[in-house]
Amino acid sequence: MRSQTGSRMSNRLGFIPTMDCLPVEKLPEGTGWTYEIKLDGYRIEAVRDAKGVTLYSRKGNVFTQKLAHIAEALESTPKDTVCDGEVVALGKDGRPDFNLLQNIRSAQAHIVYYVFDILVHEGRDLTRLPLSERRQILSSALEFNDLIRLSVVSPGPLAKMVSFVKAHGLEGIVAKRADSHYQPGLRTGSWVKQRVNTAQEFVIGGYVPGGPGVDSIIIGIYKDGALQYVARVRAGFVPATRRKVFEQIQRLKIAKCPFSNVPEKTAGRWGQGLTAEKMNECVWVKPEMVAEVEFLEWTDGDKLRHAKFVRLRDDKDPQDIIRET
Repeated sequence: MRSQTGSRMSNRLGFIPTMDCLPVEKLPEGTGWTYEIKLDGYRIEAVRDAKGVTLYSRKGNVFTQKLAHIAEALESTPKDTVCDGEVVALGKDGRPDFNLLQNIRSAQAHIVYYVFDILVHEGRDLTRLPLSERRQILSSALEFNDLIRLSVVSPGPLAKMVSFVKAHGLEGIVAKRADSHYQPGLRTGSWVKQRVNTAQEFVIGGYVPGGPGVDSIIIGIYKDGALQYVARVRAGFVPATRRKVFEQIQRLKIAKCPFSNVPEKTAGRWGQGLTAEKMNECVWVKPEMVAEVEFLEWTDGDKLRHAKFVRLRDDKDPQDIIRET
């Protein structure tokens, strides 16, 4: 068995690319897997060095000033330590509420940091240790309180976990192999995730103008390296969000359609087909923005039924957006 101390870091401490979860249609079961609630927030890596605490987003952007109260609460973390977790805004019912995170300054009283992994401890690299050992170190390395919380891990059974998530209206479940190493910047399948609700992120590739901004957005996912059209989304918008999306999206206008699977010959049974005639109404944009969308189901033709706009997500890489359910 490897020593829990790991090897000493040879380079200056800094941001470590985050290990990501692979979306799956069915979660694995067995004694080698552990389960966590999929939190609806921002992935944040906390780096504590001799100068203090720096908070990084999954893209490596510095969030320290925006989350100053979290950085301050982590000051007691041992020097030369790196932790991985999720910043979440809790609503009045105690459940994660992503909408509160849209204005971090006004939502500070609701924002907490759930820590689920430790990558470096007092200068020692722990990434090659099994997750189970890293969790043991994490549980005693930090001072947990109302702002800094240790994420809860369950050994299963999975069915009980699924029932709990559904009953409490939570987003989904993350499954991780207890013996998995932390593999920076990779999505290997040692960590997987599944949404329990019917929602996920999609790439915005265009819009139909209308009213005070956008009438609808045109969204897709990546498949085999190409952006595939899946739906036009009109439901879920109010005047304020129509304007907000339009203000952010109009600067991305391009002449060429970014979707590889249109035009379609017919609108199809559910009216989601993007025909050449309907494409004349569209304004195309660079596929750089991501929206979270709720929907009833996927059709046999890989389109969405009854899609509803929820919010924009600026913490997601468009290239990572694939079908999750």
